[in-house]
Amino acid sequence: MYVDSHCHLDFPELAADVDSLLDAMRAARVTHALCISVDLADWPRVHKLAQDHANLYATAGVHPDYPDTEEPTVERLVELAARPKVVAIGETGLDYYRLEGDLGWQRERFRTHVRAARVARRPLVVHTRSAAQDTLAIMAEEGARDVGGVMHCFTETWDVAKAALDLGFHISFSGIVTFRNAAELKSIAQKVPLDRMLIETDSPYLAPAPHRGKRNHPALVVHVAEEVARLRGLPVEDVARATSRNFFELFGIPDEPTPLH
Repeated sequence: MYVDSHCHLDFPELAADVDSLLDAMRAARVTHALCISVDLADWPRVHKLAQDHANLYATAGVHPDYPDTEEPTVERLVELAARPKVVAIGETGLDYYRLEGDLGWQRERFRTHVRAARVARRPLVVHTRSAAQDTLAIMAEEGARDVGGVMHCFTETWDVAKAALDLGFHISFSGIVTFRNAAELKSIAQKVPLDRMLIETDSPYLAPAPHRGKRNHPALVVHVAEEVARLRGLPVEDVARATSRNFFELFGIPDEPTPLH
């Protein structure tokens, strides 16, 4: 079985087709998916998906790419994290790629999420782009090691991966690892310990080969597992089993058969 550890089923590209996407997951043996929050205004949609479907779970957080949105507080995030089927804080982190100027607000928002995760005793889902050193520094300063989490859609260097692993975090690979020009990322996928690895789609974006350029969805996470297995010279079942087990353990989800509906 496979698990998609990071998707956005509430986004407009996917929201109208949730039933058919769940059918596709079933056909591909993708048993669970984690629906990721990116801002507080849309959080109820994310949570409703988790409430309505036994094999979907949710997070609570505000993405660093959203400057003009309700700013989260520790108290608000802790309150949301206590709701049924909310298993993590995030998506949070730093992104210096899309936004310019004084990004101190991003760093403060990230610190708020780490502090909330420590209070709520929930792992973190961390996004970082063009900001790896500041991301790691804040994680260390704020005690992110106490709760752990995942560096989602990892595209950084091996040194960054190793530093995150040393902080107790998992590394998650998306469809990018299947791209022909992702040589460095393929090398990292060979090095990350299998018991610290997750796989994801980040759908509706970053569809893996052979679907690159098309709409992504959770069933396609199988292609990520297949590429990791190829790179490591393992049966794909071994990668599926390990990454699923890691998902259940990291997010405190019972590792038991769940009806796919």
